[in-house]
Amino acid sequence: MTIWQQYEPALLTDLYELTMAASYLEEGMSGEATFSLFIREYPAHRAYFVAAGLEHLKEILPQMRFSDAAIDYIASTGKFSPAFLDYLRAFRFTGTVRAIPEGRIFFTQEPILEVTAPIIEAQLLETLVLNVVQMETLIASKAARCVHAAGGKGLIDFSFRRTHGVDAGVKVARASYLAGFLGTSNMLAGKIYGIPVFGTMAHSYVTSFSSEMDSFLAFARAFPDNVILLIDTYDTLCGARKAIEVARLLAAEGKKVRGVRLDSGDLVQLSREVRNLLNDAGFADVKILASGSLDEFKLQELLAAGAEIDVFAVGTRMGVSADAPYFDIVYKIVEYDGRPLLKLSSGKKTWVGRKQVFRYYDELGKMREDLLGIMGEEHPEAESLLDVVINDGKLVRPFESLGPIRDRFAKELETLPLAYRDLQTTGTYPVKISAALDDLEERTAREKTKQEIMGK
Repeated sequence: MTIWQQYEPALLTDLYELTMAASYLEEGMSGEATFSLFIREYPAHRAYFVAAGLEHLKEILPQMRFSDAAIDYIASTGKFSPAFLDYLRAFRFTGTVRAIPEGRIFFTQEPILEVTAPIIEAQLLETLVLNVVQMETLIASKAARCVHAAGGKGLIDFSFRRTHGVDAGVKVARASYLAGFLGTSNMLAGKIYGIPVFGTMAHSYVTSFSSEMDSFLAFARAFPDNVILLIDTYDTLCGARKAIEVARLLAAEGKKVRGVRLDSGDLVQLSREVRNLLNDAGFADVKILASGSLDEFKLQELLAAGAEIDVFAVGTRMGVSADAPYFDIVYKIVEYDGRPLLKLSSGKKTWVGRKQVFRYYDELGKMREDLLGIMGEEHPEAESLLDVVINDGKLVRPFESLGPIRDRFAKELETLPLAYRDLQTTGTYPVKISAALDDLEERTAREKTKQEIMGK
């Protein structure tokens, strides 16, 4: 059973999606609509996003149904007609989804995906699509910043105990691994997605023994091939010396201490001193791990100050994307029954019609600029980012495992100019509008304004 099969997917929606759908049905509105999912603005100091969540949508949408229990619950609200309930009983998604593949980088105003389907079907997907894509894209983007800040050092997801629910914890593990983390402490995510799992001991384990040394020896007896010792429960340098004693005992048996972990104190100074102790004792191969309120900003600060840390366990601040806990992400109708549609509200501009994102690269293979255009435009020198993944309600792109997605992101990040990877970036990657789309937008806005002013 996947995590999604524990829910009634069709009820992962807001009431107003159902009320609009019911009104569409009563009005006989069955024309084809296109909705576009995009992020309006960057959070502070951000300049790119990492696409994630699509694989879960590919799993859900072709199987989306209203069960008898779901219909009974909707009926119990007393808000819906028998005809609408009958419609829901027969509901199947029959539309098309075009999307940017997971692991690719994208920017503001660019559609992450577009849904084209009979308007009721497309409308009913809104809440689910927003929730799934926002959460996973949010965390993948945050994790990518941590990977960049770590400068090649290993990262492990330790966020599960403080994520916003168990479902979020599983998604965080997946999204962070997609973005380049080594693995996670989360066992369920390890089982579902095949992510490597990491973890050894907590301070409670150390304090439960009569002495720190007894706890270290007991752990080494239980896990002789995975000895990583938490050394800061009492005095970090004393703990390091005891870890060296354990390492000597294990070496005599052909075993070794793989690492020591720091979880508090001045990580820069302590890591240097612990590194010196290990090196002087002949254990330069023992890794130093660190945890404790880490994020990309702290990673950058520690490494710039010369911390001798090999692997970072990143938890809460990554798992809840503490500095930017949400995106201004929206799912807007851009076409209905062949007519381009748009909002004219101040600050809430939408680009009309079905679209495509065209990406241009420079002579070094780095991203140069993107062009937002109308689907079907031809720009032979550019790469088109949105692919059809669901057509006629059926999956046309096979499910991807995390490995290839992770590899895709690693290659993608290398093509993003360093100016936009910087944690304090003030630059904005150029996303231009094609002449055809700009013309369609202007004509649509002009005609709609005239229509509304004249009251027709």
